[in-house]
Amino acid sequence: MHKEKNNKKMLLFITHAGMTAALYTVLTLTIAAFGLANGAVQIRISEALTVLPYFTPAAVPGLFVGCVLSNILIGAPIWDVIFGSLATLIGAVGTYFLGKYVNKWLSSVPPILANTLIIPFVLKYAYGAEDALPFLMLTVGIGEIISCGVLGSLLLGALEPIKRRIFTNRK
Repeated sequence: MHKEKNNKKMLLFITHAGMTAALYTVLTLTIAAFGLANGAVQIRISEALTVLPYFTPAAVPGLFVGCVLSNILIGAPIWDVIFGSLATLIGAVGTYFLGKYVNKWLSSVPPILANTLIIPFVLKYAYGAEDALPFLMLTVGIGEIISCGVLGSLLLGALEPIKRRIFTNRK
């Protein structure tokens, strides 16, 4: 009986992670068609999903895998695949701990900070962006505030009332 319960939990974890990765990838590819998935001005609507670790720890690897896949599929340089995906992973881990132990409404702060601090260096050195780092931090930061802060908070508010039906592995 105990083994069956653990298998069910693992299956649910993998399902949540896979769905998160797939959704992140689809949203990124959609916004990439409009030229907003990477560059000095970017609004990755998929980054709104970075609030999901508040609901389930499975979203942490899901977001990371989704970001890796997205960056590969949009043809990003290897340094963006590596460091852009690490920025999302750092943000997701921060969201999990901040949402779980501090305040759910601060869940979007870690991905905003991680991407604002890391992505400008990726843009400068992987893409050869001529802009100054403070300008890139400003533009990336604004995009992250829109996608993580605004859209992510809206998503958090929409999922909060139904979280027990969707994310049953979170206490």
